[in-house]
Amino acid sequence: MGMRTYWLLGAALGAMAGAAQAADGAAEVDELVVTGARLDETLPQELSRYGSDLETITGETVRRNAYVDVSQALQMQTPGLFISPRNGPFSYADISLQGSRTGDVLWLVDGVRINNRLYTSTSPADTLPASMVERIEVLKGGQSLFYGTQAAAGVINVVTRAYSDALSGNFTVGGDTNQGVHANAMVRGAVGQGRFVAWVSKDEADGYKTFDVFQPSATARKRGYDVVSFGGKLGFDLTPDLKANLYYQHTDAHLDYPGPRLTRLSFNDRDEEIASASLDWTASEQVQLSVKGYYHDWDSVYSTVNNVPGNPSAPGVIVDDLTYWGYEDYGVSVLAKLNLQRGFEVDLGYDFQNFNGRDEVLLIAPQTEKVHAFIAQVRTTDDLFENAHLAAGVRFNKTDGHDKAVWNLSGRWDVTPAVYLEGMLGTSFILPSAEQLYAFDPCCAVGNTDLKPEQSLNGNIAIGGQVQGGRFTWQLTGFARKIDDLIVDVYDLPAFPDGIYVNVADKVKTRGVELNGTAQLMDAISARASYTYTRTRAEGAGRQFDRIPEAQAKATIQYDPAQHPFGASASLLWVGDVSQTVSGFGRVNYGDYVVADVAAYVFIDKARKHRVTARLENAFDEDYATRVNSAAIDLSTQRFFYRFRGVPRTLHVSYAYNF
Repeated sequence: MGMRTYWLLGAALGAMAGAAQAADGAAEVDELVVTGARLDETLPQELSRYGSDLETITGETVRRNAYVDVSQALQMQTPGLFISPRNGPFSYADISLQGSRTGDVLWLVDGVRINNRLYTSTSPADTLPASMVERIEVLKGGQSLFYGTQAAAGVINVVTRAYSDALSGNFTVGGDTNQGVHANAMVRGAVGQGRFVAWVSKDEADGYKTFDVFQPSATARKRGYDVVSFGGKLGFDLTPDLKANLYYQHTDAHLDYPGPRLTRLSFNDRDEEIASASLDWTASEQVQLSVKGYYHDWDSVYSTVNNVPGNPSAPGVIVDDLTYWGYEDYGVSVLAKLNLQRGFEVDLGYDFQNFNGRDEVLLIAPQTEKVHAFIAQVRTTDDLFENAHLAAGVRFNKTDGHDKAVWNLSGRWDVTPAVYLEGMLGTSFILPSAEQLYAFDPCCAVGNTDLKPEQSLNGNIAIGGQVQGGRFTWQLTGFARKIDDLIVDVYDLPAFPDGIYVNVADKVKTRGVELNGTAQLMDAISARASYTYTRTRAEGAGRQFDRIPEAQAKATIQYDPAQHPFGASASLLWVGDVSQTVSGFGRVNYGDYVVADVAAYVFIDKARKHRVTARLENAFDEDYATRVNSAAIDLSTQRFFYRFRGVPRTLHVSYAYNF
């Protein structure tokens, strides 16, 4: 560690030790938080009752580990989810859920889809600060029935700060040894028949060296970021049975994207708006209705200035100068829950989405796409089966070019109070991205407007249970997926020597298992561990898909004594073999690494309003790669191999005041 690391660590531990005795014995008061009863907000929990596998990360877990962004929390805390941020916080990430590709997972913020439909391989996780999180929900398995395109392997829903009946709030300031500064504030309360919550955050860092090898022509070598985000919600009880909710969030971000050669300056300036308005009406005990409109605007300008190889002091070469790329996505959804027949519940829905976008960096023609979808699902209730919940549903999706119908069967059976079975079988789909349809850049594969949506058949089955009244829990899950009409870029057609996107006849098959369990070892000590194995291969191929790990394991142990004002935790991530084909170097395995975090917190007053938190990220300073590639050596036609570096050992320290 450097002196800055030692200084921050010493200050944090000193504050903890000095305050622990003074605060010892104080009782922490749980804050009364009123959660909404909106149908779209409770949908993940409802689906989990009918056989979908749901993992939840609480906001308290996020804050007690001083996570900077959502990706860090998901990376270390979600069993079965592989997420590998390329260059630390607020960067693009490779994602795999049950053996999927990055674009097979749908991202939501408070139920609003935020995936980048320009490129299915670009994750939207680079503008999601951890400070806004109330909880993060991860639904595993095909979820296209209610969520549509890109939910083929699952859904990640980031739920923002919840309402409260009492005036309360907090602010937090902190830093890290990558020259990072982090600050956020939140306030919430009630006025008359309404409730409000508002938050603001700023995260800024110089970052760390992004690659293990640089050419002399690359003078920008650290990957920094500057992200400012603010948002809020208003909830009104218009009548006892009619509720309105307004949500808005704005993000400004400056994100560096240096390269291993040539780069003098390279960044994205981001401007993002997410908004929604909803009405929820409980007409009677038999009829509930929810109507929600949303708007997502994502604008970015890209700038790149390169050096001259062999002469870095020469004037820079401007490649892009605030060149635009972005999209706009808006729509409306209607969901009705009907209990008209004893023993059964019917959910009916309608979705409309209007998407338009363009890219002037990697040229994509401006295009607009409209999607209409109709959804119906029948569920059993406790009046029919007390220990089983079964559901069956269909969705019909209509776009400008193609129609698609999907179906889903799911259920959970509590065989005994200690053992349950659950499963899901259904189809999902992924619409072609704007790049795959409309790209016309001479550098790359061109788009193909005749593309069909990818379609998949998904199956999950699990057995689980508990021992000693829930002191120990376990679940073993098997999953499988088959993808038809896979969209790939091919380069062997004489009419398209630079490539074209096509649907291929070869099927892709995924098979895997996941085992996870929890243990309450003592009143103050709990643990969780998971192991996942996946096999994702194209038909006839003898190797795993690129950037999808064959195996991974996670473990967390937490010490959280109610009678003491301090606590600690340790988290471990092991990633097995992960391979990628690299030009000039063949197939390269860059996996098989272990990352460990340790964290601790202490309240420094008896009322438990002041808290100091520290986390040592990558505590053993594992030198690992998040992705690999190659590029031309300066002034040569030969290529060199380089690795995207994972975050080195980094100390995070923060102080929070709650009121």
